[in-house]
Amino acid sequence: MAERRLPNRWGIAVAAVIMQICLGAVYAWSVFVKPLVSLEHWTLTQVSLSFTINVFFIGVGTVIGGMWMTTAGPRKVATAGGIIYGLGYILSSYAAAHQSLYLLYLSYGVLAGTGGGMGYICPVATVAKWFPDLRGVMTGLAVTGYGAGALLMGPIAARQIVSIGVPTTFLIFGIVYFIGVVVTAQFYANPPQGWKPEGWVPKTAVAKAAGTYEYTVKEAMGTWQVWALWLMLFLNVSAGIMIISQASPIAQQQVHMTAIDAGKMVGLLGIFNAAGRFLWASVSDYFGRARVYFVLYLIQAAIFFFLPRIDTQTALFAAFALIYLCYGGGFGTMPSFTADYFGARFMGGIYGWILLAWGVGGVVSPIMIARIRQATGNYSTAIHIIAVVMVVSLILPLLVRPPKGKAAGQVQSVARAS
Repeated sequence: MAERRLPNRWGIAVAAVIMQICLGAVYAWSVFVKPLVSLEHWTLTQVSLSFTINVFFIGVGTVIGGMWMTTAGPRKVATAGGIIYGLGYILSSYAAAHQSLYLLYLSYGVLAGTGGGMGYICPVATVAKWFPDLRGVMTGLAVTGYGAGALLMGPIAARQIVSIGVPTTFLIFGIVYFIGVVVTAQFYANPPQGWKPEGWVPKTAVAKAAGTYEYTVKEAMGTWQVWALWLMLFLNVSAGIMIISQASPIAQQQVHMTAIDAGKMVGLLGIFNAAGRFLWASVSDYFGRARVYFVLYLIQAAIFFFLPRIDTQTALFAAFALIYLCYGGGFGTMPSFTADYFGARFMGGIYGWILLAWGVGGVVSPIMIARIRQATGNYSTAIHIIAVVMVVSLILPLLVRPPKGKAAGQVQSVARAS
């Protein structure tokens, strides 16, 4: 009878995807940039800083949300995240209407970023607990929604900006996101301790190799493996977001693409960001998480070495598409990587810390390529630096190993203590 009262795990998965679509709309920021520059007479650098702040505070939000989840559960944390996220957009409307740049930094940067990070960690950690049998596929599907957010919301926002202006667009989106995240959050619940699908036993080598001990956040943070995963995600984010932040100007300079065509290309590339999250996460269920990361680094190393020599639009698009696939793949694979190593019970708090690598990489890499471009007049030096970094990164997937785990008696005492 107790099993029948459990929530439908597929309903939770659907709610996770919808929530992530709302949260992933932050990647549609580029459609606001030019209108804000022309409307408010702010510089491109000033406006772009809003997104940099946002990405950093997404990482901060994942830590806050992940730690809070261990005591409050995913529903409360995701609800709070949705309120803060929606409020950030609503206050961004006021900032744009009253030409307050610093309020925009606070609203879109700090509030929307923090709320978005708090919301992001909840569906990922919750889905991992409900789908031990499909861990890579389902966590990959959840974060695919995040990658798809810009694809769905970007064109809508662009049309709305033209017809009703930037402030009103921010306001409408804030209300929609507020409702979308808060409503879907109500579907979240953790499964009972020790729950697994009826009749399921691990069959694949990857599932059999997953650890059975549920590490607390404190225990996980004391292992070298958690920092290895942090570094692996940081390196993948740094490589991908460097191109994401400069894809349009690189295309315009290197293959003489028009600004309009480059903008269309960037929109299409979002498909590969979303697809990579599901594709590589699914592959990792059979191929292994570390092996997938090795392939991601290897593909990117080869592309970055040859990227500055590409002189046709088709070839450049193909190269960018592969980079976007790998960028998304890093996010799709890392949740199940974390759960395999440290267990799913306290995954929210552990993965929240690992996701801080996203915020750090989202600041460091774009600044580096922008400064090198300004100093040299081209992107080649920065791209080759990342190529070398990707080659060195190949060592990490070869070295990383699961923690040794704990004795069965320790597992039971942790369960009783919590």
